[in-house]
Amino acid sequence: MINRYIEALQPKLSKSDYRKLNAISIPKVHEFIAKSADLCNAEHIFICSDSEEDKNYIRQQAIATKEETPLNITGHTIHFDGYYDQGRDRKATKYLVPKRVFLTKALNQIDRQEGLAEVKGLLRDSMTGRTMIARFLCVHDSWAAMH
Repeated sequence: MINRYIEALQPKLSKSDYRKLNAISIPKVHEFIAKSADLCNAEHIFICSDSEEDKNYIRQQAIATKEETPLNITGHTIHFDGYYDQGRDRKATKYLVPKRVFLTKALNQIDRQEGLAEVKGLLRDSMTGRTMIARFLCVHDSWAAMH
C-alpha cells in the first residue's frame, strides 16, 4: 500500500529513487522528505543508498555545478566558498534553545521556535530548479555514548 507522502514524492523521483525510498518502511521518513522537498521546492529528489555508484554520482554533480573542484588525488574534491570562510562565524551562528533555557553569554542563542522559523524562511524555495539529495546517516550508540 502506497502512503500519501511517497505518492506526493513520486513525480520528483526516478524509478530507481522511488524503489529506494519505498524500501524504507518508516512513514516518518517519507513525511520528513516530503515536507522538506515542499519547503525547498525541490524539482527532483535523489535518494542516496551509499553505494559507490551513488556517492560518485553526487561527487560528479557537485563538480558539474562547480560547488566542488577536483583535486589531483583521485576521488577527492574541495569545497571552498571564499578566503574568509574558514570557520564558524560567532556572530552569525545561533544556538536554538527552548524558552527559559540559558546556556552562556558566549553563545548567540535564540528561542528554538523563532530560530526554526528563521531557518525555514531561508530554506523556502532554495531548491527551485535543483535536485535535493536525501542521504541517511545513523549515529551508532557507542559513538553517541563517547560524545
